[in-house]
Amino acid sequence: MNPFEQTLKQLKSHFDSGLTRPLSWRLNQLQQLQRFLIENEKPILQALKADLNKHPSEARLTELQFLQNDIKHTIKALPKWSKPHKVGNPLLAWPAKSQLVPEPLGTVLILGAWNYPLQLLLAPLIAAIAAGNCAVIKPSEHATATADLLARQLPDYLDNAAIKIVTGAATESQQLTALPFDHIFYTGGENAAKAIMAAAAENLTPVTLELGGKSPAVVLADAPIRVTARRIVWGKFLNAGQTCIAPDYVLVEDSVKEQLIAAIREELIQFYGEDLQLSNDYGRIIHQTHWLRLTQMLEGENVVVGGDSDKSELYIAPTIVDGIKDGSALMQEEIFGPLLPVITIKSAADAIEEIRRHPKPLALYVFSNNQRLLDLFTQQVSAGNVCYNDTLMFMLNDELPFGGVGRSGIGRYHGKWGFDTFSHLKPVMKRSFRFDVALRYPPYSKLKDKILSWFSH
Repeated sequence: MNPFEQTLKQLKSHFDSGLTRPLSWRLNQLQQLQRFLIENEKPILQALKADLNKHPSEARLTELQFLQNDIKHTIKALPKWSKPHKVGNPLLAWPAKSQLVPEPLGTVLILGAWNYPLQLLLAPLIAAIAAGNCAVIKPSEHATATADLLARQLPDYLDNAAIKIVTGAATESQQLTALPFDHIFYTGGENAAKAIMAAAAENLTPVTLELGGKSPAVVLADAPIRVTARRIVWGKFLNAGQTCIAPDYVLVEDSVKEQLIAAIREELIQFYGEDLQLSNDYGRIIHQTHWLRLTQMLEGENVVVGGDSDKSELYIAPTIVDGIKDGSALMQEEIFGPLLPVITIKSAADAIEEIRRHPKPLALYVFSNNQRLLDLFTQQVSAGNVCYNDTLMFMLNDELPFGGVGRSGIGRYHGKWGFDTFSHLKPVMKRSFRFDVALRYPPYSKLKDKILSWFSH
């Protein structure tokens, strides 16, 4: 007997009652989520510090403020999003009215990730609530302090008949994904995604998979090197590199490679000081297994910046690796840590060829002032998201969807795209009874024949 079957049954019954459909319920729950973030800011910051050593300013920017902005945007736009949208009608259907009516999918499952344990669980929940769904949410078991806080405090703010929080490890995730939810939303790694997709297929449950991949940063010779280095350092070493859209490796034109490495070294000191291990601004690796995986990747590599580590603190310094060899472990899979391989290229075309050797990335970054070359990347490189002359910044735009392509993910969310992900846009046509009989007789029947003839050609 699956221990969560009864939970799902109760949620489906509550959804069928219609209590989550009114706009008033949705707005109230979003406001309650907003209250949770405001009233629990201090314990949230403490939990994120305990899990990942996140500095309060970083945690506010990437977790709390991100979610607050998402809620504000959703509350403002939701009355418009939830309204039926009128569409046109073909002449043969006249007289008729047609519209697309957004309706909630039903009861959904949201599986969060450990690297941004608050944001990546609650951002999909914001979209699910906005669309009028019931939900089961499961925080990552690896970010234990944040998961415990959510389990204790969040139920005090939300409708517990419509939204359930479940804690646990892989066993609980497997039990949940085996159930016939109306949608499963997962953020995490590729291996777990395959298992979730296989389980969902048994019930024909649609999935959204927010994954990752090897996101490249391309630095062309005309880019301003100091600014480029600063923006790469920020995007790569935020959260100790444990960000799905962080630059995974750098492709740099040979003429500016040494200059770029030197600038990155200087910017690291500007960001974190001379002794990075003592910096309060620099994060830590989530657990020992991940720390061991990352340190083993460095074995035999040519480290030119950083490279030091401390297992007792789960610390790995921001590290630059040059002279990557064929078959290097650093280029076989997403690194997801503070290790940055730098690879020499001869041209933009050379960079495009190298990127195409890997599965489609979640993000693409190119630094150049040459619009013709930037257009070339837009046209010839497939990526989930593209940002020119910076890293990560596209995440701040509510008008842009977020999601992968190919092996970097299935589906997208943020803003209106999140609402659509958790909604079914139901087509509805209403025809009039007028004129139906008249079309059987001349001259109306001849007109109808002419119309049909015209459409057939």
